[in-house]
Amino acid sequence: MTSQTLREARKYEETVEKSIAREERPDFHLCSRVGWMNDPNGFSYHNGMYHMFYQYYPYESKWGPMHWGHAVSRDLLHWEHLPAALAPDESYDRDGCFSGSALTLPDGRQLLMYTSVVKERQENDTIRDIQTQSLAIGDGIDYEKYEKKSCT
Repeated sequence: MTSQTLREARKYEETVEKSIAREERPDFHLCSRVGWMNDPNGFSYHNGMYHMFYQYYPYESKWGPMHWGHAVSRDLLHWEHLPAALAPDESYDRDGCFSGSALTLPDGRQLLMYTSVVKERQENDTIRDIQTQSLAIGDGIDYEKYEKKSCT
């Protein structure tokens, strides 16, 4: 089930992407669909396509709560953007979906492993990032987060 946060990010991508002229995009280099891109993650081969995920903030061209952008390619030269794969929409990843990996499971589904982040204020008034290894499983486009995180 897609969360409201992820639905909003996907709608924003679809709407804003239309305002970017083709000439503004590189011919042979992956760039973000919209917004800000960092840290490629989860490069994998799944269902006949190369998948690249990346840390991503769709709403501005600067760092923000990280989502995972998603693109696919048949030849590693020409990329097609897919809807955002992950959004910071759970209590354990509300401040970002950070670095991770992807692989194809024996049953054909795709597993995303990522670092979820929550910023926690400490007694001395500093902020500490609480990181948790998190999982999401999907079909190559839509992913469902696994409720039971593995380790903090």
